[in-house]
Amino acid sequence: MFKKILIANRGEIACRVAATARRLGVRTVAVYSDADAQANHVRACDEAVALGGNAPKESYLRWERILEAARATGAEAIHPGYGFLSENEDFARACAEAGLVFIGPPPSAIQAMGLKAESKRLMEKAGVPLVPGYHGADQDPALLQREADRIGYPVLIKASAGGGGKGMRIVEKSQDFAAALASCQREAINSFGDDAVLIEKYVQRPRHIEIQVFGDTQGHYVHLFERDCSVQRRHQKVLEEAPAPGMPPALRQRMGQAAVDAARAVDYVGAGTVEFIVEQTGGYDAPEAMTFYFMEMNTRLQVEHPVTEAITGLDLVEWQLRVANGEPLPLAQDDLRIHGHAIEARICAENPDKGFLPATGPLTVYRKPAAAAFARADVRIDDGVREGGEISPYYDSMIAKLIVHGDTREQALARLDAALAQVQIVGVATNVQFLRGVLATESFSKARLDTALIERERAQLFDRDPLGLPLLAAGVVARQLADEAAQAAGGPFGRADGWRGLGLATRTFAFDFNGQGATALLRYGPGAARHLSVGEGESQVAGDLAWTLLHDGRLSLDFAGRREVLAVHRHQDQWHVFGQAGAGRIDAVDRLAHAGDTQAEGGRLTAPMPGKVVSFAVKAGDTVSKGQPLAVMEAMKMEHTIAAPADGTVAELLFAPGDQVTEGAELLRLAA
Repeated sequence: MFKKILIANRGEIACRVAATARRLGVRTVAVYSDADAQANHVRACDEAVALGGNAPKESYLRWERILEAARATGAEAIHPGYGFLSENEDFARACAEAGLVFIGPPPSAIQAMGLKAESKRLMEKAGVPLVPGYHGADQDPALLQREADRIGYPVLIKASAGGGGKGMRIVEKSQDFAAALASCQREAINSFGDDAVLIEKYVQRPRHIEIQVFGDTQGHYVHLFERDCSVQRRHQKVLEEAPAPGMPPALRQRMGQAAVDAARAVDYVGAGTVEFIVEQTGGYDAPEAMTFYFMEMNTRLQVEHPVTEAITGLDLVEWQLRVANGEPLPLAQDDLRIHGHAIEARICAENPDKGFLPATGPLTVYRKPAAAAFARADVRIDDGVREGGEISPYYDSMIAKLIVHGDTREQALARLDAALAQVQIVGVATNVQFLRGVLATESFSKARLDTALIERERAQLFDRDPLGLPLLAAGVVARQLADEAAQAAGGPFGRADGWRGLGLATRTFAFDFNGQGATALLRYGPGAARHLSVGEGESQVAGDLAWTLLHDGRLSLDFAGRREVLAVHRHQDQWHVFGQAGAGRIDAVDRLAHAGDTQAEGGRLTAPMPGKVVSFAVKAGDTVSKGQPLAVMEAMKMEHTIAAPADGTVAELLFAPGDQVTEGAELLRLAA
């Protein structure tokens, strides 16, 4: 086994690799950017080397610096994690030339599978089923348009060198193709340095099912069963599970064999994932009618590998290290078994209600599920962050992965929801409540899965408000009163029971809830009695308010006949409330401070998130119509289009392409 390895990555995967290395007695070296100088992965390793810079191209993509760090620290091998350099054949080749072991497949396999068009030609020769499409080298836009028209709409444009949902667009009609192609190519060149694309039939009601494969240097291959990754937004995975629900054993065997054939065709070594698109021609309840097509092979470990570990009881990083060290695969195909069911949820810094816009900022509060609430093997969190840390705009938006395992899918679902209910994050917007909403949908709970699940369940997912204003306000008022009582210095002026020199009082608390003003009135009665009313008219909720402050800082709250245990955190002027049923936020309002603030936004168009201005589609003096694309921004490796909110004329562009902007920065002005 290696004595020391360098981990050429960051965040949760670097921490994950370091944990296995430590268990095996292998020392580790971290590398880090300026933005990550205090990051968890730096602390998780035995040594650390600074790369400088912030953006990936200034740090984690500078492989010559990484090789220098490996030589300087005496590392024998480099683990690339996923993303960054993990599928870069030039880097893998440079490692070998430097006398370092690349813990991954040979450069030839990365090259063969890295270009989607070339990989599909190889798979066709190997007899692996393919989706109808165009995979040619000629990238003339007019030819690509003709090929898309020939295949028939909808079609999918995909960056040939891509992955992770980047450089991918669905096109519904011919007249939209040219604009989608240009955007796809632009995103591809920014993410992968290659703007080549392929065109494929967009499969209706598709499931995204992938097979984990492993090969060793002795020519042995196995598959470690499948994962279902159908629940996606922006073509990126949200929930992954293993095994795939409703998978017939015969189909599992055929797909597993096809994945092994794909790996063998390129003399693959190490961990890889063969991704298939599965067409449900007979509907959700007819698994026997499913047809599968090869989509791509990811020549690296996948983000979702923990669900495979959970159902097989194996450590895939350990397998990677052993295979890279020249050892044979630890097990043969007949030795592998599926045990129970596992689901992984990706917790991301993003706002689902605003088109999943990425969010940045401090992790003021970051609380994870209590270990005592679960058996040791039931729940796992892979993360690379800590409370008090920062989510920066330079990398992707994932905060953590929450993985649960159960004897059945139903048990795993219940455990995942219970674990998500214990996650508390304040400082950045997250998708935690959205994830709980997905679990509660009929489509997911009954395993009626396809990549359109989120859009199909949109009404339930984006109108979900399990707590609502009354309970949020009651929690906030109780928390504020509890804090006041704790700070009281004693005597009549330190009492928190509403006592006044002229009698008991009524207090008013003003909030903003979902953009609307709201008021809570607290009336003090004799002794410790308090009566709270929230809202007005028919929507008003009122009742006695009582609480107990628990040892862990949470409140056991009784209000209007409802009893809840809540955690309440204040961040600036925002109150965040977390309960078993869900979580919510209301904004505290100082009515006097806002009384004179009546200035409207007018024709200002502002950045919805921090990021880089990629391009403007208009210039000063242009007439635009409502909904017309005006600018493109890039944040956390994804492009976002800014559209005109109304008809008007462009008065002024306030930035230039390439400029970095903060959230809320005015990009351009429109005149009516």
